Amino acid sequence: MYRCMLKSKIHRVKITETELYYEGSITIDAALMEKAGFLPYEKVEVLNMSTGSRIETYVIEGPRGSNVICLNGPAARTAQVGDEVVIVSYVWVEEKYISEHKPIIVKMK
Repeated sequence: MYRCMLKSKIHRVKITETELYYEGSITIDAALMEKAGFLPYEKVEVLNMSTGSRIETYVIEGPRGSNVICLNGPAARTAQVGDEVVIVSYVWVEEKYISEHKPIIVKMK
């Protein structure tokens, strides 16, 4: 049996931009993606602590060192610049390995 477990998350990062007229996704600074173990085009959930919204999208790599967290396309309607969000991804883990599984947590505050 497999269970869906938290793979990694960026906790309490602020939205720096929104870009409505762009193909949907979330752009994340490449350095922050690396810290969290996110890959380009990986599916993520974005949990908005300010509004309570929860959306699914995929990651686009932003310029390294830019600190960009930009919601693009329809996702741009779910947050405003300055909103704090949690960005999470999951992985399927075989039950016998669950005790060894350790998610990556990147705390921004």
